[in-house]
Amino acid sequence: MVRHILISLATISCTIAVNAVSTDTSTLIMDKDVRSLAIRNPDHFMAPPVIRLDGNDHVNINFDIIADSHEYLRYKIIHCNADWTPSRLLESEFLNGFNEAQVTDYAYSNNTYVHFVNYNISLPNDDISFLTGGNYLLQVYREDNPDDIILQARFAVSENIAKVEGLVSSRTDRGFNSEWQQIDLDVDVSGTPVRNPYQDLIITVTQNNRPETTRTVTHPLRVENNHAIFSHNQDLVFEAGNEYRRFETVRADYPGMHTDSVAFGGTNWHAYLTVDYPRADKNYSYDSTQHGRFLIREYNATDSDLGADYVTVHFSLDAPEIVGADIYVDGDFSQNRFTEANRMAYDYNSRLYQAQIPLKQGSYNYQYVALPKGDGDDENNTGHISRPKASNAIIEGNHYETDNEYLVKVFCREPAARADRLIATLILSSSGK
Repeated sequence: MVRHILISLATISCTIAVNAVSTDTSTLIMDKDVRSLAIRNPDHFMAPPVIRLDGNDHVNINFDIIADSHEYLRYKIIHCNADWTPSRLLESEFLNGFNEAQVTDYAYSNNTYVHFVNYNISLPNDDISFLTGGNYLLQVYREDNPDDIILQARFAVSENIAKVEGLVSSRTDRGFNSEWQQIDLDVDVSGTPVRNPYQDLIITVTQNNRPETTRTVTHPLRVENNHAIFSHNQDLVFEAGNEYRRFETVRADYPGMHTDSVAFGGTNWHAYLTVDYPRADKNYSYDSTQHGRFLIREYNATDSDLGADYVTVHFSLDAPEIVGADIYVDGDFSQNRFTEANRMAYDYNSRLYQAQIPLKQGSYNYQYVALPKGDGDDENNTGHISRPKASNAIIEGNHYETDNEYLVKVFCREPAARADRLIATLILSSSGK
């Protein structure tokens, strides 16, 4: 199907970005009809949502709205500091172009039981390009109501002017180890604005794109010939977790990977996954996963974004009820948030935790995490910047052998500056791949 392309002029805006964002600057969906939000590198599925300043990289923000007809949507962009608080830069200082544009790339679903419109935003584009490195937040809203944000998505722009090397090791500063991994970093700040590495550097490290795992360090152990060494730092010791679980629904009428059965429920297909069991007391078993990612795919579609249907996926976890805690199905498909949409309910008859989640056909990674009751995300999305501390140890366990992915960001905050600049990034894998 040919996608529709509209041409529009963006309006001029020179307001300070801090006035345009709520207190929660995480990736999230604020409208119940918005589904399958994905932040992609169109050339590399496994790449994080980071593009190079003045490079040829692009980031795509792709999503569906369950509807029979398209809506007129617009978007704006906010520059954020290392901790994702809005910076105090003027829009003209971080963007080339107008900070408001129409979402012009959309198309209708094709031969699906659930009707939807798929939208795509590619950045940078003819309307908007970037002038400085940093964390960025894209917000989408309906044209007739700019204050009603329906979704927001995080990505980053790196200036790539520093050199960073690192190592993930199961040898940690916590003594005998069976469940931890530690990060060591070497940042070469030669040729960067960094004058005092003990004061001007901010390093963030995130495991498997889970915001609640993010660690921030600002003081290197030592500095040698413009190399800031971050080593033997307790803040860079992570729970190792376990490999993600996987399932596939690439064909709605046939059981795929980890799917016990499928059935048509009158309005759409249902996929009943094989019952899962806790792994905390099991031996480690390697599995090649995508570190929590999902890939939209329908086996017979020429364009899976339009041809993949929505299937109600039934999750079952055979575990005793955990008093005082809620269990969630976690992965990039849920934007790593913890709401009623992915919270499991305990069924006392079957003695199973169960959840039914409508997901677009494809290949998915997921895991089970626990939070104290009442600590989930604010359903009204008016919440806090700090993320709930979800634990996967109770159900999944921690194994030092786990293949985890770590995204390292190196920021520079010069004296008297009004924003943090992202000057380098690095992806580390505990497997060394």
